[in-house]
Amino acid sequence: MPLLLLPGLLCDERLWRDQVAGLTDLAEPVVADLTLDAGVPAMAARAIAMVEGPFALAGLSMGGYVAFEVMRQARDRVTRLALFDTSARQDTAEQAKQRRGLMSLTRSGRFKGVTPRLLPRLLHERNLPGPLAGEVMDMAERVGRDAFLRQQEAILGRPDSRPYLASIAVPTLVVAGEADVLTPPELAREIAAGIAGAVLHILPGCAHLPSMEEPAAVTTLMREWLA
Repeated sequence: MPLLLLPGLLCDERLWRDQVAGLTDLAEPVVADLTLDAGVPAMAARAIAMVEGPFALAGLSMGGYVAFEVMRQARDRVTRLALFDTSARQDTAEQAKQRRGLMSLTRSGRFKGVTPRLLPRLLHERNLPGPLAGEVMDMAERVGRDAFLRQQEAILGRPDSRPYLASIAVPTLVVAGEADVLTPPELAREIAAGIAGAVLHILPGCAHLPSMEEPAAVTTLMREWLA
């Protein structure tokens, strides 16, 4: 069965590299390209078109926003759902203001993707001195400026998914990094509380990118979820 993997903002297939390698005996992993569209519905439709028949679905951060939309568009095809470091909420007014500010900086050429200054918002402090920091910056550079603007536009336009949570009736895994400041663990707890039977895990030693920070732990959780 296909496993559709949805990356986050400024992320590509590297985000899920270790899970793709570790799950191929249980599923057929497919990493969606969420760089081409400026709206969450279009992102979801493009991702759905990559797989045939029933499929398992996992998304991280922005990928979680898209996962909720995939559920709305193809709920009869999704067999199980995994949500990592994401939120069912829309941006607050302050978050939307900050996002638009970043977009303005990007259009003027003054925003350079993921810089060393931004890394502490993505990675746990223990990972900042190591090679993972460079991999995150390289990943953002591959995604690029234009795709970043499209992704931010899509995020700004996403709906509030909290009213939809109670209608999700597939086995659901919810995971957050203990030190995530972008989508803190309380947002994961809110999602898990809203979905009947959801299984929640808060991972120590992780911030916003647990699939890269603790790949073995995430793969183990996903193996249990798929099985």
